[in-house]
Amino acid sequence: MESLLANLARKERDRLRVSRVDVDEHPELVVRLDVTEVPTLVLLAGRKPVARLEGRSSAPRIERMIGRHLDAAKRGNPDRSLLA
Repeated sequence: MESLLANLARKERDRLRVSRVDVDEHPELVVRLDVTEVPTLVLLAGRKPVARLEGRSSAPRIERMIGRHLDAAKRGNPDRSLLA
């Protein structure tokens, strides 16, 4: 998952920022984002969760989730960036 996200982050660097969070070091973020399983991928737009995948996910599933939101951001508000 990390290599796929790193590749997407490079390809979409103007619209997507990827951050990895250590759940032990940031328990407040775990609570705020309601993370109950590791790994969890939370997609944020405007600092609010807009999509999530819990557990191991396939590359096509991750790409579909992120792509759908990147396309929507492009159509609706090009200044709205996503954080995965």
